[in-house]
Formats: sequence, structure tokens, C-alpha cells
Amino acid sequence: MTERKREILQTAVEMIAVGGYSSLTMRALARACGIKLGTLQFHFRTSDELLRAVVDYIAAAYRSSFSPLLDRKSPPELSEIVDFVLDDAAGAALSGDRLWPQLWAMQQVEPLVSDLLEDVYASYLEILEQSLARAGSLSPRDEALALISMLEGSTIFLGHGRRWSAHAESVRGWVQQLVYERYGGRS
Repeated sequence: MTERKREILQTAVEMIAVGGYSSLTMRALARACGIKLGTLQFHFRTSDELLRAVVDYIAAAYRSSFSPLLDRKSPPELSEIVDFVLDDAAGAALSGDRLWPQLWAMQQVEPLVSDLLEDVYASYLEILEQSLARAGSLSPRDEALALISMLEGSTIFLGHGRRWSAHAESVRGWVQQLVYERYGGRS
């Protein structure tokens, strides 16, 4: 991917995060990037092609940020996975605490976005499920779904600028304590 395409996609992500899905039009994106519409269409011929590229860009950022945990000799511990999701390293570069609520809304009208979310969550869910199974969970799928729901929902309540954002660290501590008490550090 060229640097110019990366800049266009990053701008598109920022537009979605700040102004919502409806703010992302080809004309508005070209204007925000300081390029002509024809130049934008050279890179992305249609709005569907652009949306697909935005979705792929977001998914790649999350896969890339998670790979250090997966590329080790030993599998990640449950507490490391919880920290990873709460830290949202990829989200820091993508305005994740504002982007994800927009993506959740977009998935209702854009099947491509729905597929992205399901793919990203399926990856996390599988890793969580394996970790929970190693920790002795009797129903790792159910517990993984409950845990990821709680962790991902924290974006809505604890994200930057949210009413309860000051509680983010104490919530992290509570979740880690819950995981430790339930699994005793095993995972």
C-alpha cells in the first residue's frame, strides 16, 4: 500500500470516528485530504471500494497490534488478553474509543462492516476461549463471550470523553481481579 493510500484511509477513519459514517463521502474525503475527486477515484474507484479498503485497513491494524502476543512461544495468559483489549493499542492510532461505536452503528446498514466486526471479534474470541480452557473453564465459549462483551462494552462507557472515563483504571483493576479470583492466574 502506498503512503498516499494509507493517508487517505487514515483520514477516512478519522472522518468516521469524528463525524459518523454519514460524513464519509468521496467528495468530503477528497476535500479533507486536499486532493481532487478524480485523484481520490484513481486510488478508490467507487465508494464501495473505499469502504472495503477502510474496513481492511482497520482489520489489519488490529491484527498487527495483536500479533506480538500470538507470535511468542507460549500462549498469552488471560490477564494479558484482558489488558490488550482494554489498552486498545491499535485503537489509539485509529481513535478507537470514538471509532468503534460508529462501526457498531455502521454494521446495521453495511454488511461489509458487520463482517469486519465479526472477523475481529472471532479472532479475539478464539484466543480468549483457548486461554479460558487452559485455565480450567467448564464453558470457555460462554465465558469468552461474556468477557469480550464486557471488555468491548467498556469503550462505550469508559472511552475518551465519556461520562465515566475517569473510572477506566479502576474498572481495569476490577476486571483483572475478577479474572485472577476466577482463574487464579492460570491461563
